[in-house]
Amino acid sequence: MEIEAWVHFFGQVDPKTQNEVVGSLTCAGIKTRTLVPDVSNGSGVVFFGELNHGLCTFLREVSNNGRDRVLAVSISPSSLDNGSTWCLLEAGASDLFDWHALTSPAEQVTARLERWNVVDQIVGSPVVENNLIGKSAAWKSTLRQVVEIARFTDASVLITGESGTGKDLAARLIHTLDPRRQKRELVVLDCTTIVPELSGSEFFGHERGAFTGAVAARDGAFALADGGTLFLDEVGELPAGLQAQLLRVVQEHTYKRVGSNQWQHTNFRLVCATNKNLYRAVVGGEFRHDLYYRMANWVCQLSPLRERSEDILLLTQYFLRELQHEREPPELDIPVRSFLLGRDYPGNVRELKQLVSRISYRHVGEGPITVGDIPEDERPLGGEYVSKDWRDAHFERSVRHALDLGIGLKELKQATTEMAIRIAVNDEDGNLQRAAHKLGVTDRALQMRRANGH
Repeated sequence: MEIEAWVHFFGQVDPKTQNEVVGSLTCAGIKTRTLVPDVSNGSGVVFFGELNHGLCTFLREVSNNGRDRVLAVSISPSSLDNGSTWCLLEAGASDLFDWHALTSPAEQVTARLERWNVVDQIVGSPVVENNLIGKSAAWKSTLRQVVEIARFTDASVLITGESGTGKDLAARLIHTLDPRRQKRELVVLDCTTIVPELSGSEFFGHERGAFTGAVAARDGAFALADGGTLFLDEVGELPAGLQAQLLRVVQEHTYKRVGSNQWQHTNFRLVCATNKNLYRAVVGGEFRHDLYYRMANWVCQLSPLRERSEDILLLTQYFLRELQHEREPPELDIPVRSFLLGRDYPGNVRELKQLVSRISYRHVGEGPITVGDIPEDERPLGGEYVSKDWRDAHFERSVRHALDLGIGLKELKQATTEMAIRIAVNDEDGNLQRAAHKLGVTDRALQMRRANGH
C-alpha cells in the first residue's frame, strides 16, 4: 500500500542526506511530495538537524495548530532531549523520533502515516461527520482519539465531560467502529435510573420466582451485552455495592442470575460515561479504585463548547438543516451570528441545539434569520450588546507572549496576516475567491500576498 505525504527538510540539511532519506522513504512505500505554503497539506514529515524557536513556529504553521498530522524526525542525534521532546509536541508535532536511533526508521515513518491516514479517513467519513459535528482543533483531536481507540483496540473506555457535550454519541461511535466480527448490540444502562431494590435484576437478570413479581425469567444487561458493548451512562452514580459486583464481572466475565446457582459467561466491551471527576471520587474514597482502573483503560475527555467556540456556527447550520429536513438552511444575519458566538452555553451542545430550535420555530419566509427570530427571553437585558470583542484576554495573552519573546511589531503583523490567510483558505477548502471575500481583499491582492509569502 503506497502512502502519499509531504516531506520537508527544515534548516541546513546537506543534499546527500536529503537524497538518502527520501530514497529510504520511497523504498518503504511512501510517495513524497513538496509542502505547499498557506494551505492544509495533510499528513507530512519534517526532518530537522537543529531544534530552535523557528522550528517550533514552523510546526505550528504546517500542522495548522494540530489539525494536520506532522511527524518530526531528528537527523542529528544531539538535537533531541527531554525538554525538546515536549516542546515539539506542544508546537504541533503528533510524534517525533531520532532517525539514526532506529534500525528501520523509514518503516517506522510508514507505520505512523498509515495509521494516521486510516484514522483521518474515518474521522472524515459520514458516520463521524454526520453525528459528532465540529472542525475545531480541540474537537478533531478528540475524534481522532475516539476513532483510534475504537477501531484498533478492545480497551474499555471512560468518557468524561460536562453535561451536553455528547458523551452518549461518542459511546455509540465507539460501538459502531468496533471491528469485532459478528458484533452484537449496544446495551445502554443509565445508572441514575437504577432502583437499588431491582439493581441485581437490571445487571444480572433473574430466574422465575426469584422474588415477588418475578413471573418470568429475564436477561439482565450482562447477558444482553454478551458479544457487544455495555454502555454505563453516568457511572459515577453507581452505589458502592454495585461497584463491587460490577468489578467481579469485568474481571472474571462470569455472573449468576438472581435466584440461580449457575454461572453464566459474558464477554462485552465496557464503555462508561460520567460528568463527575471520577478520579477525584477515587481519591476521596467515593469510588472503587480497582473498578476505576478497569473501566479507564482509556480516558476520553470531551471539550465543553466554550473551548471549541469556532464550532458554534457549524453546529448551528447542522441543527438548522435537521429542522429544515435536509433543505438548505437559512443564512444568519451578522447580529445573529454575533449573538450566538457571544452567548454562554452552560448546557453545551445540547443547550445550543435547543436555542437553535427555538429560533427556527419563529423564523418565517425565505430570507435570513434575523434578530427578531431570537426569543425575547434570550435577548440581552436592556438591549445590552453581548458580542465578545475578538481582542479578548486570549488575544492579549498571545500578543504579550510574543512581545516577551522579543517579537517586534513588523513580525507580529506579518504572522497575523499569514495566519488569517491560512485560516481563510482552509475554511473555504482552497477557494481563493471565497477566502478573499472573507478577508475583505480582492482576489488579486490575496494571490499576490500568497505569491510573495505574506
